[in-house]
Amino acid sequence: MIVFKKKQNVWLAFLLVVLASNYTLYNTGLGLSILPAETKGVVIGSLIDFVIVMPILFMLYKGKYSVKQAILLAAAGCIVARFIIPIDHLQPFVAITWAGFVIEGSIILLEILLLVTFVRYMPKILADVRLSNLPDLFSFSKAVEKHAPKHLIIQMLCTDFLMLYYAFASWKRKERSGLTLHKSSSYIAFQIMLIHGIVIETIGIHWWLHEKSMVLSIILLILNVYSVIFFIADMQAVRLNPVHVTADKLYLSLGLMKRAEIRFDNIEALIEDKHELEGKLSKDTIDFVARDFDEAYPQFILKLKEPIDVTFMLGIKKKYHNVAIKADQKQELKTILVQGMGVNS
Repeated sequence: MIVFKKKQNVWLAFLLVVLASNYTLYNTGLGLSILPAETKGVVIGSLIDFVIVMPILFMLYKGKYSVKQAILLAAAGCIVARFIIPIDHLQPFVAITWAGFVIEGSIILLEILLLVTFVRYMPKILADVRLSNLPDLFSFSKAVEKHAPKHLIIQMLCTDFLMLYYAFASWKRKERSGLTLHKSSSYIAFQIMLIHGIVIETIGIHWWLHEKSMVLSIILLILNVYSVIFFIADMQAVRLNPVHVTADKLYLSLGLMKRAEIRFDNIEALIEDKHELEGKLSKDTIDFVARDFDEAYPQFILKLKEPIDVTFMLGIKKKYHNVAIKADQKQELKTILVQGMGVNS
């Protein structure tokens, strides 16, 4: 794994070298001094860098390859070239750079159509959520998967929708009954501390940066406001979504950060060994342990027969073979797990 990461960093280094060399060539005294009088051949080489070489290096760095991503990166390369290569040199090939704007614009229009589709299905999605007995974090995502197309932009919109709901529209709701994961920890205090730090940073840095760069100060302000809203929503989501248990499943969530469904018949063993619980968790173990100022250890590790999908922010899913849990009601959780494994074995 370490070797693989080093290889990834090599591709990133090559990408930055190609970008920096092209920028230096057209925007510094050294670069301009070595440019030939006839720059058409040099510009063609730079366009190949932006449209072909850098997209390939980026995909090698990320380790993800697809035709759609290649087209997006090539279009983005055309746009970047338009800003780095002076128009005097780029004039014979300006149509290529405009093609990048057209492609990106077309994709943005497609994403807008997906958003419209999502909004059109929203009444059906909300109706399913109201009829479901599951926590909103689970019922909403299931309703979206049922009615709306599966797409990254839809997943991002769902995350933002839930964030806005929990941040602004959930304050009158009462907590569901069930096991909790956060009350005996400093999770809420930790979140409040983060919000407090972001607010202070916004007040202190925003005005200083505003004098240096208005654009950067506005971007920072937007990011900080978004972060504050997210942490407030995450606190509410943790508070309003305790562990939910049905006859055959355990529904675990830790705010907006992660959630998982575990079938009792998929639990192979319940690990309580103190040495294993307090040791370093393996990479195929996901923890549902609330953040604390002190070191927090799980009370149980569920060893699974088959890996389960854990859903993170933006609908990103990853498989895990083990689940580590720390609940406020340890004995009650153990009873539920033992009984569930016995009934569903």
